[in-house]
Amino acid sequence: MNWISLLGLDHLLARVRVVAIEGAIAAEDRLDLARLEWRDQKRSLLQLLILAVAVTGLTVVSMVVLSIAVVVHFWDTPHRGLAGWLVSAVWLVLWVLALIGLLRAARRAGNGFALTRQELAQDWRDIKEQL
Repeated sequence: MNWISLLGLDHLLARVRVVAIEGAIAAEDRLDLARLEWRDQKRSLLQLLILAVAVTGLTVVSMVVLSIAVVVHFWDTPHRGLAGWLVSAVWLVLWVLALIGLLRAARRAGNGFALTRQELAQDWRDIKEQL
């Protein structure tokens, strides 16, 4: 004898099963989306790290070599002070440009998991509406 059918709970049990299966599928989809976005986030962070190290290293080497070359070239002229200040100004401008590039890359990297957050927010709104 099937007590669930006799008590009329078979429809409720079937609905609970359907909801549980749909919930499991939705959770799996959200995990797949988060996994994909995490992979993109890691790639972006790695690129950001490599660019930051490259910009730092190249800036130091370039500043030293070029600054020495310009100052040595103008050392025996009356324009050595101007040359020194121009070298400093050029490196300041280049540093600002590199910083802007680094900040843009950081801003792109900081927007990770946008799709996952959007999906979870939509799921939460749907749950609240159903309750």
